[in-house]
Amino acid sequence: MRAISIAGFKNSGKTTLTSLLAAALERRGLSVSIAKRAHHRLDKPDTDTAKLCAPGRTVVGFSETETALFRGGARQLPDMLPLLQADMLLVEGGKSRDWLPRVLCARDPSEAEALNRGLALASFGRVPVPGLPHFTESGIDDLAALAAERAFMLPGLNCGACGYGGCLGLARAIVAGAAAVGDCKALDAPVTVTINGQPLGLNPFTARMLGGAIQGMLHEMKGVAPGDVEIRLKLQDR
Repeated sequence: MRAISIAGFKNSGKTTLTSLLAAALERRGLSVSIAKRAHHRLDKPDTDTAKLCAPGRTVVGFSETETALFRGGARQLPDMLPLLQADMLLVEGGKSRDWLPRVLCARDPSEAEALNRGLALASFGRVPVPGLPHFTESGIDDLAALAAERAFMLPGLNCGACGYGGCLGLARAIVAGAAAVGDCKALDAPVTVTINGQPLGLNPFTARMLGGAIQGMLHEMKGVAPGDVEIRLKLQDR
């Protein structure tokens, strides 16, 4: 799954762009998931769902066309990625997520520097950002083509094994064309773990620890020979 962030301050057109870009990507034959950063309750007060939700409680809602999951306690986006199975993930908001490229929605040029952080691929809306390709609603299909070509997602571990000091440094280098996602050592470890098809980033220490433990146990078993090993595990919820 590749991803791109829609970055902007309040009332800058982020939701409009997210909706338009999702539709344009789907017209290109890509499946899309959307993650939205909110600073308020995710369900409206005085609804049946709100009455059922309580701290620490999980509530699942079903209808003929959709399913909703409300989990007690805060979760970070990387924790939820195994549930977001799609070709492309659009992340609306969350300006601090420095392991994704982004499209800027600026209300005026002065916001560009704070929003960019060396991660911007383009800008969208009424205000162009100097130095970036600029798109409006009439060019949304061209923006979708750019997003489909250049979207990526790093694991956000900030382990520094790539030599760029952390995910922000590597993401900036990828956006600038000086590096590639394959330079992330956490995604190219000798031990790989996928959860529901989504790769799990492992920093070098964790990869060595996990790989050493598995190899140590396997060497004590009969019928083991050098080669690629596949182990499947049903992970239980905590």
